[in-house]
Amino acid sequence: MKVSEYLQRKGYEAFLPVQKVLRQWSDRKKWIVTPLFRSYIFVNDNESKILDILQVPGVAWNVRYNNKPAYLRDWEIETIKRFLATGFRIETSADPAFQIGDEAEVLDGPLKGIRGKVIDTPNGERFSVTLEVLGNSMIVRLDARLLTRIVKMADAEAPKSQPTVLH
Repeated sequence: MKVSEYLQRKGYEAFLPVQKVLRQWSDRKKWIVTPLFRSYIFVNDNESKILDILQVPGVAWNVRYNNKPAYLRDWEIETIKRFLATGFRIETSADPAFQIGDEAEVLDGPLKGIRGKVIDTPNGERFSVTLEVLGNSMIVRLDARLLTRIVKMADAEAPKSQPTVLH
């Protein structure tokens, strides 16, 4: 939270979504304010200011997407604010809940558009994907945020009233 305050004092429009959570210690419980997205601060500025922002103590890097600075659209910022305004306890997840065997497509980077299967979820943040080429398998570890689940037509066309069995 100190980084957000420092950025604001320097004239940047910084947004650090926070929420109150009840933490349990061995001898007491206490309400504390904690960032909603751990290690993320959103700064509304143009790309030319990134090098200046990276000089701020506590700022390590800027998130990039397609070799450009990643940004949240206005409606995404408003959605975050509306969630926070409810006062409900909000949980965040950096990656979709993939399961072994899920078919996936790479969304960005040098493998963009490649399809394969999730074959391993070693630590919950990175995934091994098998890509079949020429009857062989290639295995690569990718950040789950670079993957999107592919819904099979049979699944999409299943009647909505029948229960789906997952295992």
